[in-house]
Amino acid sequence: MALLNPGDTFPAIPLTTVDDQKVAIPEALAGSYGVVLFYRGSWCPYCMAQLRAFQRATESFAETGITVVALSVDDRETTAETIAKHGLTFPVGHGADARAIAGVTGAFVNEDPLHLQSTGFVLDPQGRVVVSVYSSGAIGRLVPEDVRGLVTYVKEHA
Repeated sequence: MALLNPGDTFPAIPLTTVDDQKVAIPEALAGSYGVVLFYRGSWCPYCMAQLRAFQRATESFAETGITVVALSVDDRETTAETIAKHGLTFPVGHGADARAIAGVTGAFVNEDPLHLQSTGFVLDPQGRVVVSVYSSGAIGRLVPEDVRGLVTYVKEHA
């Protein structure tokens, strides 16, 4: 399991939304800065707070050229409930293969119950990692204000 470092090309990860849309990461984010969020599950209050925060930032993210996708091991029904409950408008994938994703991204895996620990990536418009944030437990994750500030800085200094 190798961690993704700045400059690394983000690996291809398929994401299936609750309405059976297939989203290919990082291709779906090409042309904009992308945020990829792995969240532990609907049961995690920290994860739900993070998803709500990124939803609140969607308008300012659109102005800055930032697109968000998220995924977890939750099943379709649970993910649909999460999307509805929190009014999420960005693509949220379900049924992630925790071990396979960990194998290509370096994300930490919790074995029992099986889930990905919170992990976040900011990608440039070419699908390269700008920053990666790995958590080995409940806390430690990307926040929208930091992402917006980082992308603004990178664009100004390109």
